[in-house]
Amino acid sequence: MWKLIFLFFGIFNIAAFFIPKKLNKIENYATTFFAYSYGVTTDMILDLHYDLYGYFEKGFQWLGFLALLLYFPSISVLFVNLYPLKSKVLKKILYILGWTVFSVAFEWLCLYSKFLYYNGWKLWYSAFLYPIIFLILLFNLKLVRKLSKTKE
Repeated sequence: MWKLIFLFFGIFNIAAFFIPKKLNKIENYATTFFAYSYGVTTDMILDLHYDLYGYFEKGFQWLGFLALLLYFPSISVLFVNLYPLKSKVLKKILYILGWTVFSVAFEWLCLYSKFLYYNGWKLWYSAFLYPIIFLILLFNLKLVRKLSKTKE
């Protein structure tokens, strides 16, 4: 059943490739690279060091690594490019909450399919952290935009 998860990864990547981009190329690159490195760093600490969760079974898994390559960049491109940057605060909050609900539901599917396992982690931890993670992505975009405007 975990093969279904990779089907979703494929759909996420196709969607990320074809959606209209609000960000320029450097912003998209910086966002995807940041999301990937942030996700891998977090997983190295929480999975490999603290053993709170993991992919398939304990330790490094090539399929888990492939999942990180497919998941973090595509979701970050979708989230940031579709973010209602010029909308009112309520719409922005609802957007982040919608992505949080989606992320928790997808994580639950990953658990159900045995793609992901918990070893001390709880789904509600993720529900609490997803809005923070999405805000960090937005902060990163703001930083990239600020840095790209500075003269060398």
